[in-house]
Amino acid sequence: MTVTTLDVDRKQLSTTRIFTEPDRPLVDGEVRVSVEHFALTSNNITYGVFGDGMRYWDFFPALQDTENQDVANLWGRIPVWGFADVIDSRMPAVEVGRRIYGYLPMSTDLIVKPGRVDERGFVDTSEHRSAMAATYNRYMFTDHDPTYRADREAQQMVLWPLFMTSFMIDDFLGQNVLEDDVSSIATVVISSASSKTAIGAAYLLARRTGVTVVGLTSAKNADFVRSLDCYHRVVTYDQIGDLPSGTASDITAYVDIAGDRAVTHGVHAHYQDDLSYSMVVGSTHWDAPTATGGGLAGPKPEFLFAPSQIALRSKEWGREGLDQRVGESWRRFSEWSGSWMKVEQTTGAVAVEKLYQELLAGRVDPTVGHVCSMRS
Repeated sequence: MTVTTLDVDRKQLSTTRIFTEPDRPLVDGEVRVSVEHFALTSNNITYGVFGDGMRYWDFFPALQDTENQDVANLWGRIPVWGFADVIDSRMPAVEVGRRIYGYLPMSTDLIVKPGRVDERGFVDTSEHRSAMAATYNRYMFTDHDPTYRADREAQQMVLWPLFMTSFMIDDFLGQNVLEDDVSSIATVVISSASSKTAIGAAYLLARRTGVTVVGLTSAKNADFVRSLDCYHRVVTYDQIGDLPSGTASDITAYVDIAGDRAVTHGVHAHYQDDLSYSMVVGSTHWDAPTATGGGLAGPKPEFLFAPSQIALRSKEWGREGLDQRVGESWRRFSEWSGSWMKVEQTTGAVAVEKLYQELLAGRVDPTVGHVCSMRS
C-alpha cells in the first residue's frame, strides 16, 4: 500500500511535487484514516505563506530528499480541512468505520495518535503536534458533530474553517473596537472582499447596528462582491481614494485579508490617524509584500490568530456556549451561502495539483467551492 501526497516548496509555493511513499504498519495507539475529500481555498494559501512563522508546516512534516544533497527544495505539506474514514486502528476507542472531520494533508491517507477520546471526537497527540494550537489537532466524529449534515459536507469543508475565522474577526472587533452604542458610527473596510473569509466576516458585521461594511476587491470581482448584498459599499483597489471618509469621532477599522503591502499602505494613507484599528488576518495576495507596520500612517497592524480568540471565548463562555453561538450563526450563513456558491469536484493527484496552481495564481472563480480528492 502506498500514500500519495501533494508537497510544495516552502520557499517557493508555486513549485510542487506529487510524492508517493510506502505506508508503514501501525503501532499501538495509532489509527490510519483514508482521506476521502477536502476543500481547497485561498485560506490554504495563507497557511503556506505563514507556514514558518505560524508553524503550519509542522502539522504534517514532509519527507525530504536526503539522498540528493544538491536538491535545494525544502518540501512542506499545506494543511486542508476535510473528511476521512478510519480504515485501520490500534486504538480500541476509535473503531474502524468511524468518519471524522478535521485538519488533513493533501494526501490519500494519514496516521494519527488519538488521545482524549470522547463521544464527540479525539485529539491527535502525536509528539510533533503537541505544541500546536488545540483547534487544529481536534477531530470530530461526524455522528456526534452538531454542525454536521451529510448533505452539506461540501459547505462544511469549504466554509466552516473560514467561517470560524470570520466569526472571530467579528467577535474580536465587537469586543475590542466597535461600540455597542447604536448612535456611534462605525465603518469596517475588508480587503480581498471576494474571499470566503471576507464574505463571512462581512455577513456577520453587516448584522451589527450602526456598522457599515466596505469591501475592497479587484475590478474583475467587483460585480460579484456587489451581488452578495453583505457589503454596503464596494471599492476597487485602484480607487482606494473613493473609500468613505473617516473622522476622529468615528470608528474605522481595516481588516486585511489580502496581505498586500500596497493596498494596506493605501488604506492607511487614506485614513491617517482617523483609522481606529488595523487587523491582519491572511495573505490571499500571497506574492505581494506583506504589511508589517513600518512606514504606515495610523495604527500598527495587529495579527489576529483565530485560535487565540477561540481559546479566550471557550474560557469565558465554556465550550458549549461557544459552540451554541457559532452554530447559530453558521446555520444562517450556511443556508445563505447556497444563494451564491456552487460546488465543483476535483479528483486525482494531477488534477488537484493543477487546481492548486490555479488558486495560487488567482485564477479561480470566487463563486465556486472546490472539493478535492487525491484518489482517482
